[in-house]
Amino acid sequence: MSKWLLVDGFNLAYRCFHAMPELTRADGFPTGALHGWVKSLWKLMDLEKPDATLVFFDLGESAARVALLAEYKAQRKPMPDALRQQIDPIKALTRAMGLAGIEEFGVESDDLLAAEAVRRATAGDEVVIVSSDKDFAQIVGDRIKIMLPPPSANPKLGWRRLDAAGVAEKFGVPPAQIAEYLALVGDTSDNIPGIDGVGPKTATKWLAEWGSLDGVIAHAGELKPERFRAAVAADAARLRVNLKLTTLNLALPPVKPEWRTPQPVELVRMLDGFEMRTTAVDARKRYGVSAEISAPKPAVARQTELF
Repeated sequence: MSKWLLVDGFNLAYRCFHAMPELTRADGFPTGALHGWVKSLWKLMDLEKPDATLVFFDLGESAARVALLAEYKAQRKPMPDALRQQIDPIKALTRAMGLAGIEEFGVESDDLLAAEAVRRATAGDEVVIVSSDKDFAQIVGDRIKIMLPPPSANPKLGWRRLDAAGVAEKFGVPPAQIAEYLALVGDTSDNIPGIDGVGPKTATKWLAEWGSLDGVIAHAGELKPERFRAAVAADAARLRVNLKLTTLNLALPPVKPEWRTPQPVELVRMLDGFEMRTTAVDARKRYGVSAEISAPKPAVARQTELF
């Protein structure tokens, strides 16, 4: 049995960007997310000691989901420019650390990651998903866990594992009902509207009573509070579309990672080039790189190819 660490790339990158101070290189190039990214991956690898790590990035929205709902994710603000500038360097640092990257046009990285997680778990491997995205709760099971990043409001909590019991405690429903739960309450992060006024308590109560979204719709005339009966009956078709939107696509073909070996010298040179001095010192110790290895001067931001 192998242990896989599957990283939701943009989710972690945003978390690092917002959690770190606004650090910059002498020429003004932002480096805060870079600091957080490298240290987070080191921390995770030390905690979990995986046999393999895959980092998933989006290259665009799911064409299939946009076809179902034109407004899917349309409310999201553009990526902050300071973070956008750091994405290619993040990918370059990831490669230098010896980690494989996965991204595919027209397919959401959530679906790629989830399909790979289930495939690996079915083969008997252990999978740890690094993400705060609640969609992944639907595939948590005996062999799949979620590693939640430290909350911004209380970073001292540290990284926390979420298993099936944790999913039920957090959401009020088991993993198998997460997609139906989200279909009912909606998902503001993806611009998916639920039933107006239906919150977590009502949705969990209905699913416990009627077993599924179809069961809730079939018993719309018996729902309590009564004020929701007409709305659920009228929005039955939209709720079924919601379920398609909130359900991860596990039927995707296997990913084909480009396996890499760590390049410690290149990693240290890049860290020096971004003036990440403390992190560069840590990298030298971690990988046994000579203190004489340094970046050429003047340091220039690397523009790299995609994974």
